[in-house]
Amino acid sequence: MYLERIPAGIYAANCYLIACQKTNKAAVIDPGGDAETILQKIKTNGFELEYIILTHGHGDHIGGVEEIKKNSDARILIHKEDEYLIKNAAKNLSSLMSGPDVAFLADSFLEDGETINLGELELKVIHTPGHTPGGISIKVGDMIFTGDTLFANSIGRTDFEGGSFEAIISSIKNKLLIYDDGVKVYPGHGPESTIGIERVKNPFLR
Repeated sequence: MYLERIPAGIYAANCYLIACQKTNKAAVIDPGGDAETILQKIKTNGFELEYIILTHGHGDHIGGVEEIKKNSDARILIHKEDEYLIKNAAKNLSSLMSGPDVAFLADSFLEDGETINLGELELKVIHTPGHTPGGISIKVGDMIFTGDTLFANSIGRTDFEGGSFEAIISSIKNKLLIYDDGVKVYPGHGPESTIGIERVKNPFLR
């Protein structure tokens, strides 16, 4: 499996380019900006981009979606409960950021427990609301891409519209901490971690 982290957009949110190296089928998770850089990496590696997967609908994670969509055959995937965010620049907060307003439609919606096939890779969708109602995490093998749900030594904000501290803690404890300590955590901002480290050291989870 190919994996590359690309800090993208004005907030340098973590965008992840993943691919099945046997089939060259690829997906990009949370392209928050810098679409040209992301597209160039896809081209350089000879990947075929199948999916643009969004862990949630906030502006700092979706800024590059429209340009990547325009220059590829990729399908935009997000949880249904965050559809209202990607359709409205005021709701997704891109209208308050320094870049252009961002609003678009998804190609299809993801459900908890669903599996996305990417070549020979299986991407499991885990609904982890709390930061947003439709926030998801994505498990691939021994890795989980947690968006703005779980960070190294922290958790996502819950003070935006649709956020809930109780929901995000429940999501982390009941949907993410069930996995083995060695499972790697790749968050939407900041450095990577592991489930074991966060179980023991994350001050919000004690």
